[in-house]
Amino acid sequence: MDWFPLLNSIRIALISTVIIFFVGIFSAYYIAKAPRLVKGVLDVILTLPLVLPPTVVGYLLLRVLGPKRIIGAWFLENFDLKLTMTWWSAIFATTVVIFPLMYRTARGAFESFDETLAYSAQSLGLSNTYIFWRVRMPYCRQGILAGTVLAFARALGEYGATSMICGYTPGRTATISTTVYQLWRTNDDGLALKWVMVNLAISFVVLLAVNMLEKKNGKKGGI
Repeated sequence: MDWFPLLNSIRIALISTVIIFFVGIFSAYYIAKAPRLVKGVLDVILTLPLVLPPTVVGYLLLRVLGPKRIIGAWFLENFDLKLTMTWWSAIFATTVVIFPLMYRTARGAFESFDETLAYSAQSLGLSNTYIFWRVRMPYCRQGILAGTVLAFARALGEYGATSMICGYTPGRTATISTTVYQLWRTNDDGLALKWVMVNLAISFVVLLAVNMLEKKNGKKGGI
């Protein structure tokens, strides 16, 4: 059994999760403070990938990053760098697809934050940066953690956009999801089922670890 699809899926999911962790948090923080009209417009734009079919997201990415498109052609001409049909091309797809999960959960966490805590910290002369990382983030950690885990799990199982922008090449671009499809297409149901079980096992372990961590944090908060 070739384990490349597992390793490739994990590194793609990890990289894209790290990206959306920071981008999603700061987007949610500043948009939560924006005027109502601006917030509504930005919400629609940033949440759109959540409701679009993944294949549509992949198609739109190809229209932007393809070797004959403006951005893709520029990178190919100036850096000899092809933005599609490589293993890391999937990072573009997973980042776009999972961003709304992180953004929505983080924004909800920030909106539930008790601002009197921030005002109290400001009255003590603490900087906004210190307040954000040492007061606001710990207060919102459960929502942030939930968004991060959901995003990672979604990235691990992403298929539609990934298959369109990086394709399926064994040992080069294959992920768990694209491998399952290819094995099913070639009537290798036994091996396809094994990969399905691998994906289920990883998702189960990740969610179980998060539930245990949340219970631990809850007990500490109650002391």
